Amino acid sequence: MNQKIPGLGIAHLALKATDFEKSYRFYTEGLGMEPYLSWGEGDSHIQLLKFGGAGMLELFAGGSDEQAELGKYIHFAYSVEDVDKAYETALAAGAKPLTPPKSVDLDSEPRKTTIRIAFVYGPDNEQIEFFKEV
Repeated sequence: MNQKIPGLGIAHLALKATDFEKSYRFYTEGLGMEPYLSWGEGDSHIQLLKFGGAGMLELFAGGSDEQAELGKYIHFAYSVEDVDKAYETALAAGAKPLTPPKSVDLDSEPRKTTIRIAFVYGPDNEQIEFFKEV
């Protein structure tokens, strides 16, 4: 538990989409996220989408290719029950493959663990990771 900021956790990840409708369909129809709140119009439109567990994606309209590199995150990792299924679901929704599902043994501390991961590119070439500790 965080002693300095009690209750600290991820509320949402913000992504500025170059094609809002394409990204919206990808995350809702393709990956199954649920619309939560929406406000603004045109290039000022913002949509909060619930992951299904804790946290949300805040999808902004009005992105451009020039802006993408300024504040682009490296990747966002979604915790999932089945990495292989999540990867296939994303590809079927239009994602581009990056790293197919694989298991990785980590020489981690305080204990050794194995993770199962896969990466895809979303509609704005954002990197999406599907992650499960096995």
